[in-house]
Amino acid sequence: MRMYDIIAKKRDGGTLTREELAFAVNGYVAGEVPDYQMSALLMAIYLRGMTDEETAVLTDVMAHSGDMVDLSAIEGIKADKHSTGGVGDKTTLVIAPIVAACGVKIAKMSGRGLGHTGGTIDKMEAVPGTRTSLTQEEFFKQVNEIGISVIGQSGQIAVADKKMYALRDVTATVGCIPLIASSIMSKKLAAGSDAILLDVTMGDGAFMKDLDSAIELARQMVAIGTTHGRKVAALITDMDKPLGRNIGNSLEVAESMAVLQGKGPADLTEVCLQLATNMLILAGKGDAATCRKMAQQVIADGSAFKKCCQMFAAQGGEVSVLEDPERFRKAKYSYELTAQSDGYIYKNDVEKIGNASVLLGAGRIKKEDTIDFAAGITMHRKLGDFVKTGESICTFYADDEALFAAAEEMYRGGLVIKSEPPKLPPLIYARVTADGVERF
Repeated sequence: MRMYDIIAKKRDGGTLTREELAFAVNGYVAGEVPDYQMSALLMAIYLRGMTDEETAVLTDVMAHSGDMVDLSAIEGIKADKHSTGGVGDKTTLVIAPIVAACGVKIAKMSGRGLGHTGGTIDKMEAVPGTRTSLTQEEFFKQVNEIGISVIGQSGQIAVADKKMYALRDVTATVGCIPLIASSIMSKKLAAGSDAILLDVTMGDGAFMKDLDSAIELARQMVAIGTTHGRKVAALITDMDKPLGRNIGNSLEVAESMAVLQGKGPADLTEVCLQLATNMLILAGKGDAATCRKMAQQVIADGSAFKKCCQMFAAQGGEVSVLEDPERFRKAKYSYELTAQSDGYIYKNDVEKIGNASVLLGAGRIKKEDTIDFAAGITMHRKLGDFVKTGESICTFYADDEALFAAAEEMYRGGLVIKSEPPKLPPLIYARVTADGVERF
């Protein structure tokens, strides 16, 4: 078998076999297939696409390129959730404790943020002392004892994905649905959970910009998971405006704790309830109405917040900052970005908001960058809100006043104020399961 022939076959629109895909992927991981040949194959896939069967096989080969985590040592159903990313997307810190408080095990591996999207592990490490790297023994013991642990992804999970993603990033082949689906699902299959809920974000601040492509990505990921014997569903959620009002690591942790205590922003609370409900359905806890009631109950009685505190305490985190966010270290400086005219916030580009927070120090431009956990943005006016000249739209936080000018320029670059209000998008667009698509 030759890599040349595999590239030519896909270039001409052919369907690759398991043997051909395994030869290409495993050869690339082993260093036997050079970058330029893998780049050519990725571009051929980008241009020619893949069948559902090819995508499922590619995912399986990628999943088996590293460690396959066996969670059978953890009793009961294990549930997982993946978000395709966004700005102010702090849902894992809310829904994982809710679902765990309802009796479903959460043994979750999460990632760090890169670019304008935040990472769950960075948010967790904003809580002083928190360990996000546990041994397998510690991880399993914690989940068996308290029902929940969220840790950083092992470097040995889906090794092929890491190498292939780095190549896609520099060869303009990131935006290909079969490659996105196989990238996400290879990690989820390798992580070993029984039930997987996918949060496919759509809009300005997300990777998928339109509903049809978001549904197609969700459909392919659900099909892959179902083929591999997992219970999988996806929600298409809005990312035309950030979730909640806070962007930045410790700011987002504080807002997540507010939701768990029943006093968080309405939009974030509702999306988290919908996600938690669907995770509980997949875990066999009942129908939608029953599962939503369970999720609401564990917020109301305080057990979801208590479960979150238990997890952080078990991983060395200072729980006092969860109970009183004023204890978080504060940025040295703040800056009010004010309205330059009266009117409704007609457009507020989410990617630019995310990039403004990165410029303040809340995110990474390169993988090696260090994050300032206290930096970020609190939004006082969001899409559709009326604002008067001179009123504060948002507050910037940073340890260096010199960062405010570039962040303001970035934020204002996506801000449009008009005399009429915009049409607001729904929070949830659709639900995708193995049975089909339900649009809301």
